[in-house]
Amino acid sequence: MGTFRFGTSIEKVHRRIPGTAFRAAAAAVCAMAVCLAAGCQTVTGIPVRRLPRELLQGELKNEYIDINMLRLRQDPPEFYALAPGDVLGLHIPNILNASSDASALPEVHFPDDSDLPPAVGSPVVVREDGTIALPFVEPVHVEGMSLVEATDAVRRAYTQSDNPVAREDAQVILTMIRKRTVRVLVIREEEGGQDGVTKRGTGHIIDLPAYENDLLHALSETGGMPGTDAKNEVYIYRGMMQDGVSYDAMLSHLSMQNCQDPCFCRQTTIPDPPNVTKIPLRYHPSRPPTFTEEDILLSEGDIVIIRSRDEETFYTAGLLGGGEYPLPRDKDLDIIGAIALAGGPLGAGGTGISGVGARQPLRTGNVQTGYCQPSEVIIVRELPCGNQIAIKVDLNRAIADQSERVLIQPGDVILLRYTLAEEFGNLVLNLLQFNWILGGRSF
Repeated sequence: MGTFRFGTSIEKVHRRIPGTAFRAAAAAVCAMAVCLAAGCQTVTGIPVRRLPRELLQGELKNEYIDINMLRLRQDPPEFYALAPGDVLGLHIPNILNASSDASALPEVHFPDDSDLPPAVGSPVVVREDGTIALPFVEPVHVEGMSLVEATDAVRRAYTQSDNPVAREDAQVILTMIRKRTVRVLVIREEEGGQDGVTKRGTGHIIDLPAYENDLLHALSETGGMPGTDAKNEVYIYRGMMQDGVSYDAMLSHLSMQNCQDPCFCRQTTIPDPPNVTKIPLRYHPSRPPTFTEEDILLSEGDIVIIRSRDEETFYTAGLLGGGEYPLPRDKDLDIIGAIALAGGPLGAGGTGISGVGARQPLRTGNVQTGYCQPSEVIIVRELPCGNQIAIKVDLNRAIADQSERVLIQPGDVILLRYTLAEEFGNLVLNLLQFNWILGGRSF
């Protein structure tokens, strides 16, 4: 079995390859030359080493750290302070009991969905003005008091008024039947995928007890911290409908100003709504978030929204095929990782061997390549004002030199293709393979 040496003359190759096959191969070489001369590969790029680092990297996700969970929870109180909405149980023999028998046992309440102990007595609600209405005496103000302090206040109302209703040694029992709650709406756009259906979000209406009405408890009640397909920030909408209408009117007014220059309009910073609080869940150590405890407290009617990351994707083309892939949320993705994520070839590989020694084209992941793997990548990136730039990356250099690895940004288009040398190498090796099949022997 012979071997092929690149010093072999064209005449010798012609004698070993049938005339029809040789003419077909020569036609293929001419067609490739004409195609390249005519500019079939019209996309050209600027080598990565000629571009500023700011354009290639941006802000590094790897340097970010997670928020401390203590910053998402309100500080526990020294004692539970009564406020409007609390439901108390009050028992005073001969005054607030269902039976005329003073020795009768008080009514007992067993909370169904609370960690409170059983309560006794008749239900009494703390009203909007912070008082509780009691029979035979004036309303008693209990807002801001503990249960012990409120019990003493009720005892004084019945035993130390101008016309005492009970004796000094009267038994007064005041317990907690149900704590006041705050009802909020939590919308999570990263959830909702069931039975193979594409995710599209869920909504939860939850009641948070007093001193647990914070962001951490709201997230815990609805599935925990946001998943990797959600943004690393949470939005809290407060206020009324008119606040949203006013913000829409403000955005409309801004969009009508200074729009003669499209570039200026695209780069105008959109202000955050005044009634929306944004809580980051990851941050750079040099720029810690400045929100306060009041910012993470939830009130009646507040809306908590976790946005999806559907727009944080990159696209593939060329030998990688058309595709869309999500970017990692908490780490940086460079061109090497993006090619690997798309199932593309990386690094120089040898020719595959199959059967009785026949050379076979290479396959890497989902990409069918030739005998020589492609190593040229064009990254098409959008710039401000709608412009774009094409960045050329040599994968062989990028594997060995980390400075050549461009960080992928949302909206990037990654086009993988052969260099001219790789195209010619694949053509020559295909020619040899064609001769092997026809002649049943190798050079």
